[in-house]
Amino acid sequence: MTRPDKLFRSLLDNPSQIIAYRDFVRLIENYGWQHIRTKGSHRSYAHDDCPELLVIQPRGSDAKPYQVKLFLAYVEEYGLQSRR
Repeated sequence: MTRPDKLFRSLLDNPSQIIAYRDFVRLIENYGWQHIRTKGSHRSYAHDDCPELLVIQPRGSDAKPYQVKLFLAYVEEYGLQSRR
């Protein structure tokens, strides 16, 4: 497992890289997203400063690349900051 801040910087350099799903969950929670619902393998997250829901699910043990890119877009668009 990697530290969320290090992982975030790495994703900014290469948003298409494959990351572990558990590391992705830790990263989004570090940015203030709160888990609000699970339905099957889909986990829904909400953020106080973002009107959009972030819905994620694993592909095997990895995060889906398009969901990682969506998270990065939300961080940039809404100016979200790491909570740590």
